[in-house]
Amino acid sequence: MRVKRVLMKLRPVVLTLLILTGAYYATLRYMPVGALAGLLHRDLAVDGATTSSAHTAFGDFSMTEASAAPAFDSEEQQNIAVYKRALPSVVNITSTAVACCDLFLRPVPEQGQGSGFILDKQGHILTNNHVIDNAQAIEVTLSNKRKYKATVVGIDTAHDIALLQIKDAPDLQPAVLADSTNLVVGQLVYAIGNPFGFTGTMTRGIVSALRSVATPTGAKIDDAIQTDASVNPGNSGGPLLNSRGEVIGITTLIASNPNGGADQSAGIGFAIPIGTAKAFLSDFEKYGHARRPSLDIVTFPIGPDIAEQIGLPADYGILIERVLPDGAAAKAGLRGGNQVAYNGNQQVMLGGDLIVGFDGQPISTPQDLSNAMNSHHAGDVVTITVFRGRQRQNIKVTLSDAKQIVNGRTA
Repeated sequence: MRVKRVLMKLRPVVLTLLILTGAYYATLRYMPVGALAGLLHRDLAVDGATTSSAHTAFGDFSMTEASAAPAFDSEEQQNIAVYKRALPSVVNITSTAVACCDLFLRPVPEQGQGSGFILDKQGHILTNNHVIDNAQAIEVTLSNKRKYKATVVGIDTAHDIALLQIKDAPDLQPAVLADSTNLVVGQLVYAIGNPFGFTGTMTRGIVSALRSVATPTGAKIDDAIQTDASVNPGNSGGPLLNSRGEVIGITTLIASNPNGGADQSAGIGFAIPIGTAKAFLSDFEKYGHARRPSLDIVTFPIGPDIAEQIGLPADYGILIERVLPDGAAAKAGLRGGNQVAYNGNQQVMLGGDLIVGFDGQPISTPQDLSNAMNSHHAGDVVTITVFRGRQRQNIKVTLSDAKQIVNGRTA
């Protein structure tokens, strides 16, 4: 009887627990979120947001909602403006090559992806040469997702530049090309491309440095734009933009991890300055191919410490180590070195002319000489200012076409 009385007392408690559990489950399982909103009452608005609260059988409940879409700040507005302006001119490039072979010795097609940007209404597109190198077929996808077959119109392997063309594409929006000679470390830059095939991706960073870098093929990019804007495989050939959405460079190279690892962004990427591409386009328009102007010399940069050690008359400039036979410098009478010396483990030939000027512009570094050369063409006559011993001289030089020089490095 005692057990029966205990069970009778516990029955209401058990029934209450079952009812509450059932109601709780039914609320979570079947009650739409919108119905819960009807239980809420709005009681506070702070900084453009409204806080709603409710008192329910399960306790107090509150949430804060934005009363309207927030306005973009000036930085966000600039990012959006750059993207909207530049995106229609950026393209995705798919190149198909044939590799040999599968287990049955049949040719196997291989595809690579890169980026590029539209130059004009006629369908000319600028990209990297390594994006389309050895391709049997090239397909260009525009920002509106339309696809076109492309042909290679011209290449400049020394600068890793290629010019493509698509036909019968309406309403093309050309990119705006900027001046890349006045870039400043610290200025904002944007990269738009197709990293890992993700089309229309934009990243932002700054100009981290301006320096010469060597490509995997051994070619040298003078005044390459170094940036911390994230770039990855698939960005190659795409535009590097300034804060106005104008192209200042062609994204081309990712700094590799010396300890190995995946070929992906490590926070250091490089772009070919657009001035180099403009020189190529000018040559192509005039001659049908790239004509790189050259002095045909091997050089060594001079700084104050080295100049003092070897007794040079100037503490800046570029020392000519060697003039290439039958090259522009040799024909003009410029002189290379005749004394062997060592800078650490590097052998240097001393005694040659010290270049300190180019058409009246001071030349302190190899980058200065590269900038001066980029504004000229093969066949131009320029004035090179040198120190020969202690004597300062101006020497007229007719720039040669670097294609004509086979052996030795050129400058």
